[in-house]
Amino acid sequence: MAHPTPTFGALIIGDEILSGRRADKHLPKLIELLNARGLSLAYAYHVGDDPARITALLANAFASGDVVFSFGGIGATPDDHTRQCAAAALGQPLRLHPEAKALIEQRMLDLAKQQGQTVDLAHPDSLQRLNMGVFPASASIIPNPYNQIPGFSCQGTGPGAVHFVPGFPVMAWPMVEWVLDTRYADCFSVGAWMEKSVIVYGAMEATLTPLMERIEQTHPGIKVFSLPSVDHPEHGRHIDLGVKGPVLQADAAFVDLLAGLNARALHLGPELVRHQ
Repeated sequence: MAHPTPTFGALIIGDEILSGRRADKHLPKLIELLNARGLSLAYAYHVGDDPARITALLANAFASGDVVFSFGGIGATPDDHTRQCAAAALGQPLRLHPEAKALIEQRMLDLAKQQGQTVDLAHPDSLQRLNMGVFPASASIIPNPYNQIPGFSCQGTGPGAVHFVPGFPVMAWPMVEWVLDTRYADCFSVGAWMEKSVIVYGAMEATLTPLMERIEQTHPGIKVFSLPSVDHPEHGRHIDLGVKGPVLQADAAFVDLLAGLNARALHLGPELVRHQ
């Protein structure tokens, strides 16, 4: 039996994002991965490498009951604070996770073998690498198919959890997919949600607002959206006006929306449909 669909959020960490040195690729990819499973993203935060801010955001995430994906900052260099902040937000100690330790040590052994070398697992450099497996005490690991250095998950309030993955897309995105497919498959609802809209020419949003408000009041569970454009290469100045929600309710709401637009004798263009 399917469980109630959780609210999904994102936390993207790193000074390099806020400074513009690197563009954030995680947000559009997470939206894509969720949408492919009939899910959607409710909110996202970007934050720099500021431990106090990261801790505060994580404390809110753990208390929210939501499912939050946190990208970046789980390495073992001085500018990586996410593991420590997660422990502080939970009020838990940091501990070397036994599964993470085994995976990291095996990674070191495999690399040494490929290079025809040996590795001393008791060497200070080897012990330093183990810090990447030091997580809050209650953490469970997220497998990393790229280099075996795991991420981790920590349970929050109720059904919520925060899932921590690296900042590198080649590692992070398969790890997010693993979390979704392993932990939330019973929430997938592909094809159950629809977004339906129509291009409206020559109208102002202000004049359409009463109609939009009536549609939302008349059709519970439906959201109305209005996306104006002033210089679209095909449609020029127009409004992409539509509804989104469960398929049957969205269909009924869209019929009502079209009736309201036609009653205003507005010039309408093509209709657009997007299933999820």
